[in-house]
Amino acid sequence: MLDYDLAMLYGVETRALKQAVKRNVKRFPDDFMFVLTLNEADNLVSQNVIPSKSYFGGALPMAFTEQGVAMLSGILNSKRAIEVNIAIMRTFVQIRKWMNAHKELAKKIEELEKKYDGNFQIVFEAIKQLIKQENEPRSKMGFQKP
Repeated sequence: MLDYDLAMLYGVETRALKQAVKRNVKRFPDDFMFVLTLNEADNLVSQNVIPSKSYFGGALPMAFTEQGVAMLSGILNSKRAIEVNIAIMRTFVQIRKWMNAHKELAKKIEELEKKYDGNFQIVFEAIKQLIKQENEPRSKMGFQKP
């Protein structure tokens, strides 16, 4: 998700969200958050995903993965941020369950990825990551007797 969209959801200015992330940069490794390149930003505009570069407010947008969105709730600790974060996390879980249940759709997405050039690479990578995480075995939690 882009910083602008998350700022709207959390009820804060994009500038404030970016400042909070920069003050807590160690909480956001590359697999949690990254800044789009100029070329990627241009592609968003050219694909009409956003109306113009002015939508970014003069800076390149930050893109957040599921883990990055979760981390934001720790640094934007308002009631609204917590409520929105819970809703977003539940949505990600539902998407993963849905994708896991629909393996055929995952196969079609791979076919689409091969058919189209890099314009949708970010979207395809995000979907693949969600599918991969669901299929990875989870470690057992709790006390284990020796």
